[in-house]
Amino acid sequence: MATRVRRPQPTHEVINQPPSLEGYNPFDADPALREALERHGGGWGIDRVRDFGAVTGSAEALEHSRRAQRNVPVLHTHDRYGHRIDRVEYDPSMHWMLRLGVEREVNSLPWRDTRPGAHVVRAAMFHLFNQLDTGPCCPMAINYAAVPTMRQDAGLAALWEERLTLPDYDRFAQAGMVMTEKQGGSDLRANTTVAEPVGDGAYELTGHKWFCTHPVFDVFFTLAHAPGGITCFVAERPHPGFRLQRLKDKLGGRCLASSEVEYDHLPARILGEEGRGTAFMIEQIVWTRLDTLNGVAGMMRRVVAEAVWHCRHRQAFGAALADQPAMRNVLADLAIESEAATAATLRLAGAFDAGDDPAEAAFRRFALAVTKYWVCKRGAPLAAEALECLGGNGYVEEAPMAQFYRDIQIGTVWEGAGNVVALDVLRAMTKEPEGLPAFLRECELASGADPRFDAHLDHVRDAVTALGEDEPQWRARAIVEDLAVALQASLLLRHAPSAVADAFCAGRLGGGGRAFGTLPPGVDADAIVERALAL
Repeated sequence: MATRVRRPQPTHEVINQPPSLEGYNPFDADPALREALERHGGGWGIDRVRDFGAVTGSAEALEHSRRAQRNVPVLHTHDRYGHRIDRVEYDPSMHWMLRLGVEREVNSLPWRDTRPGAHVVRAAMFHLFNQLDTGPCCPMAINYAAVPTMRQDAGLAALWEERLTLPDYDRFAQAGMVMTEKQGGSDLRANTTVAEPVGDGAYELTGHKWFCTHPVFDVFFTLAHAPGGITCFVAERPHPGFRLQRLKDKLGGRCLASSEVEYDHLPARILGEEGRGTAFMIEQIVWTRLDTLNGVAGMMRRVVAEAVWHCRHRQAFGAALADQPAMRNVLADLAIESEAATAATLRLAGAFDAGDDPAEAAFRRFALAVTKYWVCKRGAPLAAEALECLGGNGYVEEAPMAQFYRDIQIGTVWEGAGNVVALDVLRAMTKEPEGLPAFLRECELASGADPRFDAHLDHVRDAVTALGEDEPQWRARAIVEDLAVALQASLLLRHAPSAVADAFCAGRLGGGGRAFGTLPPGVDADAIVERALAL
């Protein structure tokens, strides 16, 4: 009689697989964010931010994000009878996230609560919201920026501000911005949309816009050629003269509708003066650039948390991954990059809280371009390295890493690609001469704290002085990188634990390696990784 072979029975037991990082509070787990919030005058909002973090980190919120990512927006151009309707259908989970942002005042807090530190409190909430999903954050950013943009015209502000800031998702007014054209991109002067005066100060717009985000707004800003040149206009929708042509098939931000639109004699009202459209539109761009920086910093924080959590719970070669020296180097390197981005972001939000203070105004105008360039450049390689920490588990769509790997790239193109922003910095050095000195004064507050930092700051001063000797545009990116790292190092030396500041100086100012995970010997990786996720 033949011997029966006993085969292993299939098992569904989970072996050596880290649990999901959901249901935790990302605010309580992030000492760097909490300390920056207090440092820049937002201590009064700690309970508010903590409560918001509990929601954004909840299993319910994460499921809404997953569902909205799976069920992407659908454009319905016509109804069953052939009538034009131009309606975007969002999944209910997308509406859940948008409602969360509006009703928690992520788009409006500083305009409704004028206490010092309100922009910092709001920045902390926006930072957490991007750790859930960056899709709904873009409409929050546009509404946030719309208020100071509208305030350039008292009549328009009186008409719209109350609705733009109303914390009621069913009754508030969503703002939009529709600038880019296919032939011009960032060169707004290349716009071909035409504005025709029709009497009594009114205009009609005709043209094509290549990129229009979240096209379900009530009011929006746009640029067009008036008789006096490029001019900023405010228009409303729905209107038969505003037609959605198609939705974009984007790399990231898939739960958020972006479209191409046509204007056909669309009624509009001028904002500012004919021929000075970009000068008036720059107000919107300043605020949305702050949120681009902040959004990337928030996404960086999420993927670092995921990487640390996974490595603490995954065993390999007889120990947890987080206890292996090579992995500790990687995690510590990712953590200091994320903390530096958070520190710079909250410092800039604090500068916006300073209002018309001349020194802070000069600092924020210059530092915003510098920091937006560098943090957004660092986002994609950081996300790639964090995904690699999870190995194959990070490469599948069930994990959040693939989504954030795609989404984080938006920072490099929204509100100015790398060259555009780097050239903005060069332009500011000559046209706004108070900016660079204000920036350097902020950096110099850490002088004497670390010899590597002092040497780097000397190098920055020499490089800026030598700009006139070379082709400035050729060296623009290198100069901006050096400036950004100087600011981050200064902030960490003054405010972060010594382990974090020392590692940053060693890895960013001391001739470190080109990839993450190349910190030199001697840094306190254990302390850094422990701080990176306080769970």
